Amino acid sequence: MLEHALEVWKSGGFVMPPLAIATLILWWTLGKRLALLRRGQSGPLRALLNQAEMGKLQPSGVVDQALADGLAVAQAHPTQVRARVQLVLDDARQSLKNGSRTIVLIVAIAPLAGLLGTVTGMIETFDFLATMTLFSRSGGIAGGVSQALVSTQAGLAVAIPGVIAGRLLAMKQDRLELEIDEVEELLAVHMSHRAAA
Repeated sequence: MLEHALEVWKSGGFVMPPLAIATLILWWTLGKRLALLRRGQSGPLRALLNQAEMGKLQPSGVVDQALADGLAVAQAHPTQVRARVQLVLDDARQSLKNGSRTIVLIVAIAPLAGLLGTVTGMIETFDFLATMTLFSRSGGIAGGVSQALVSTQAGLAVAIPGVIAGRLLAMKQDRLELEIDEVEELLAVHMSHRAAA
C-alpha cells in the first residue's frame, strides 16, 4: 500500500508537495473552526441569561461567552446598553469568521494546482509524441498522461471535501450569528425592563 502511494506521489509530478501542504493547512483550519464554532450550553437564551445573572453560567462556547460578556457590559453601562453590547457582540461575530477565508482560498487553489499538473503532463506527453520517444526512463506518453490525471485527481481530492466541510461550518456560523443577534436583542429588552422596574 505504501509503495502504491509513493508511485501515485511520484506520478503526480511537482504539484503533489504543494497539494499535500494545502491539505494539511486545510484540515488544520477546518478543525480549528470546528472547535471555535461551539454554541456552548444548550437551552433557551432566557434560561442562560438567568444563570449568567446569578453567576452560575460557565461559558463553554460562543453564545455563552457572548451572553456573559454582553451582560457584563450592559450592567456596567446601563444608560448605553444597546451601543455597548453591540460593540462587544460585533467582536464575537467577527471571531466566528476566523479561518473561513483560508478554507475558501485553499479550496479555490487546489483544483488550479491540479490543473497546472494536468497541463504540464499534457505538454510532456506532446513533447514525447513530437520526438517519438514512446518509451523512456521518465515514462514517455504514459508518464505524461499519468501525471495529468493524478494531479487533477489530487487537486479535486483536496477541494471537494474542503468545499463540503467548509459549507457545513459556514451554515453553523450562520446559526450562531443569528443566536448572537438574539442575545443582543434579549439583553437590550432585559435591561430596559430592569431600568423601568
